[in-house]
Amino acid sequence: MDIIQILEYIALPMALMFLVLVIMENIWCWLFGIVSSAIYVFIMYESQVYSESILYGIYVVLGFFGWYKWTTNSESQNRIKQASVKTHILIISLGIVLSLGLGTVMKHYMTDSFRPYADAFSSVFSLIATYMEAYKWLSAWVFWIIINVFSLWLYFDRGLLTTSILMLVYFVFSIVGYVEWRRRYLKQNTLA
Repeated sequence: MDIIQILEYIALPMALMFLVLVIMENIWCWLFGIVSSAIYVFIMYESQVYSESILYGIYVVLGFFGWYKWTTNSESQNRIKQASVKTHILIISLGIVLSLGLGTVMKHYMTDSFRPYADAFSSVFSLIATYMEAYKWLSAWVFWIIINVFSLWLYFDRGLLTTSILMLVYFVFSIVGYVEWRRRYLKQNTLA
């Protein structure tokens, strides 16, 4: 067993705990996300998935941001929200442009980057979904469902079997997260 596999086995339960706790809207999710993301920075870099390595580094920062947002917002600001169609179109358009830009940089300046555009797509849209999650947008889960299926393929393609399995579990939990947050969203709007 090499160091990458050992680190995957350490990061995996922490990443799963993050997901379970975020579904429950438990603030401790951010701590598990920060630690598992820090480990994945190294894993992705060593696996030549550079955009993902950068992504996990940004996840560490976003983990602190999410923690801050969930602790400093009032009860009304901490409710699950839904963004408008116009906002989603803007976000998706921005994500596509940023993915193409990052993919181009990775292709031309990181010559051993494996699948630079796929790597960039996964990274950019994961950042967008994390931002949406910090603000408790229901549609963040829809983004995660798509991203997790895509990432499962990307990681499997790089030989990261344990992380691929994690993405499969994330996919299932993302569906559970969507259903649970949607239930809470409808309930809070009924009570309001």
